Amino acid sequence: MIGGGGVGDPDIWWHLKNAQYLFTTGKLPSSDMYSFTVAGHPWINHEWLAEIPYFLAWRALGLPGIWVVFLAVVSAIVVGLFFWLCRTSGNMKGAFLTSFFCILLMGVSFGPRTILLGYVDLEILVVLLWRYRNGLSRTLWILPLLFLFWVNTHGSWLLGILIFGIVGAAGLVGGQWGSIEARKWSREELAHLVKVGLASVGALFINPYGWKLVYYPFDLAYRQKLNISNIEEWASVDFHVGRGKIVFFLIAVLLCGALVDRRKWKLPDLALVVFGLYCGLTYVRFLFLAALLIAPLLARFLDFLPPYRPENDKPILNAILLSIILGFFVWHVPPEKKLRGELGQHFPLAAMGYIEAFGLPSNVFNLYSWGGYLTWTRPETKTFIDSRTDIFEYAGVFKDYLGIARLEDTYALLDKYQIRSILLPPDYPVCYVLEHRPEWKIAYKDSIAVLLERQGPIPSPAGGAPNGSKSPGALGTAQGGKP
Repeated sequence: MIGGGGVGDPDIWWHLKNAQYLFTTGKLPSSDMYSFTVAGHPWINHEWLAEIPYFLAWRALGLPGIWVVFLAVVSAIVVGLFFWLCRTSGNMKGAFLTSFFCILLMGVSFGPRTILLGYVDLEILVVLLWRYRNGLSRTLWILPLLFLFWVNTHGSWLLGILIFGIVGAAGLVGGQWGSIEARKWSREELAHLVKVGLASVGALFINPYGWKLVYYPFDLAYRQKLNISNIEEWASVDFHVGRGKIVFFLIAVLLCGALVDRRKWKLPDLALVVFGLYCGLTYVRFLFLAALLIAPLLARFLDFLPPYRPENDKPILNAILLSIILGFFVWHVPPEKKLRGELGQHFPLAAMGYIEAFGLPSNVFNLYSWGGYLTWTRPETKTFIDSRTDIFEYAGVFKDYLGIARLEDTYALLDKYQIRSILLPPDYPVCYVLEHRPEWKIAYKDSIAVLLERQGPIPSPAGGAPNGSKSPGALGTAQGGKP
């Protein structure tokens, strides 16, 4: 699931559970506590600090609290972007239109997600680097503190290190090449960058997990192959869908702007635009990053708009309008009931009511994106998998999950894990297959979820498929099975 919006993101539930464990015990988890498939396996909670605001908001206000934190963080990012663009472009109207367009790209990460805190850090970094290389600030010593916070918040700190390196490297040369120009760092500036960079890297190791937390982004990139190849937000941009068309429009604007704009391109700006485009086109998850890095260039292309004229401003009227808008948002914070209705579109709320009344046989095979919700709402039930993904890929469970969901050696894998119940959306092919097996019966079914329960004894894993049947892999592996 990408950008669940509201409270529909699948990760928020195990994040809440982690924070609850921290506040209850004063400890961070170091091994899996939520599943029966990888129970006790070592695990790093690499986003522990970003979980705390969501948990405190939930404890104070319930579901509306989670929604408020999400909206507050997104608003802070957009407002910060707007004021930064006003400064870089000198045109308030161009900055406003650019900020609005960037929201369309940023929507890929909207929702109560920890990565939003990482993007707050990213925006601060980019602004501070811009101020430094334009002579508006003489020091960057705030950056080690920023990276200290960032590494404990989200693994996206690695993007920050790369951006720091790109900006630093772009200043190692000076000169002009056609429409591109570069200013070389002075010896003092370069020495300051090196010192700040080394201190920032050192700050990364100030965390509860030591070098393991610093290594995690590299582990994701090089070890979690199934995660990256099967999770939707790690896919490349699809130009056939709405989001892809927005990206195509962005590329067209950049090309047209480059043709008609006669001003010089600064090498650091060009390098960041190329880096942002590469990341965003390669993984839709990073369209948020692309929006932040490309925004100054887009605002520059729009600086032909009539400038803002302070003499035409009406401060009292503006204050009244802002108060009305703020009051509107405060008044329209979704109530608990409405948010629960939204949850019912993403998670098996009604099925959970049945489960609370009649129980759930152990060793449940659950939907990937429902695992965290099951852990939060029914902690006594140990899940098959949840959207942490990493620990399940290490142990081979994620591969087996895909095998079961995609009808690849399904019967043998169900026996391997001694699965007695299945909780999935009713349109999954594996549900159709098992509904027509005599050893499985439908215990509950609605438009969101179906609960299947196995009847009778389960053959041992070495005994093959139940009743001597073969794996139904020939029924088609291209259907369903989306994590």
